[in-house]
Amino acid sequence: MRRSKDVAISRLKLSNPWHLLATGFGSGLSPIMPGTAGSLAAIPFWYLMTFLPWQVYSMVIMLGICIGVYLCHQTARDMGVHDHGSIVWDEFIGMWITLMALPVNDWRWVAAGFVVFRILDIWKPWPIRWFDRNVHGGMGIMVDDIVAGVFSAGIIYLIGHHWPIGLF
Repeated sequence: MRRSKDVAISRLKLSNPWHLLATGFGSGLSPIMPGTAGSLAAIPFWYLMTFLPWQVYSMVIMLGICIGVYLCHQTARDMGVHDHGSIVWDEFIGMWITLMALPVNDWRWVAAGFVVFRILDIWKPWPIRWFDRNVHGGMGIMVDDIVAGVFSAGIIYLIGHHWPIGLF
């Protein structure tokens, strides 16, 4: 098992822009919890995106999804593994969707969004698990994290805007 992972990673070329993006600028190459590392690496990019009008922010996410389907498919094909752990562009998109719902841009809400997204992305409750198991290719890599991001955003939105006393 370890050898096949090493072979797959050896096929990555970070000089290839698709591989660089698919690995979250290399964050997915973390030897421990690459998905978590990718989710953390998405936060500084999200912060920069907060300076954009929400319509542009939304367009960046939609473009990121479209490009992500291709680059995740291409990188997985180049690596010879369907959804290798080092491919974390889907975590970037899932985090960006989650963080759209913050009631205020405060580090505690960012941390809450991160935790909720990671729990749903790792646990994969229905329907996230269904998408993970039944959709293949680049869209299959992306869609479970998109759905986890939407659910996470919903949870954060409900807590942040409708919780009787608020969290923070």
